[in-house]
Amino acid sequence: MSIHEEVELLKTVPIFSKIEPAKLKLLAFTSERLTFEPGQEVFHQGDVGDAMYVILGGSADVIIESPAGPIKVAELQRNGFVGETAILCDMPRNATIRAHERLTALKIPKEMLFQLIDQFPQVAIEMMRELAHRVEDMNVKLREARAA
Repeated sequence: MSIHEEVELLKTVPIFSKIEPAKLKLLAFTSERLTFEPGQEVFHQGDVGDAMYVILGGSADVIIESPAGPIKVAELQRNGFVGETAILCDMPRNATIRAHERLTALKIPKEMLFQLIDQFPQVAIEMMRELAHRVEDMNVKLREARAA
C-alpha cells in the first residue's frame, strides 16, 4: 500500500478526518504498517503502552484476563483504534488485542500521537467520544450480565 493510499484510508478514520492531508502524509510516513495473522497478538495485557494502532483492514478481538480465564469484551473493525488508553494514562495495556482475521494496522508511536493531539485538538475530542462510547457499551454489558 502506498503512502497516498494510507492517507486516503486515514481520512476515513473519524479521529483523523479533520486533519489536513499533508499532516496525514507525515503520520503515514512516520508510522509503521503491520500485518497480523489470525490468532497473533498485537499486544498483550500488561505490556508497556508505547504506541496506538489504527485498524486499516481486518478485525481483532479485545480480550481481558480474569481469574476465570480470558474474556472477549469487544471486537475492533476497520477504522477503529486501540492502545491510546495506556499512552494517555501512562499505564500498562489493559487488554490483549488478538487478530481475529488477517489484520492490517498502522502503529502510531506515542510521541507522534502527542504531537497530533497538540496540533489538532479535534483528535483528542474524537478520542474522548470513542472512549465514552466504550464506557457506555461496557455499562450496558454489565447491566445485562447482572440481569441474567
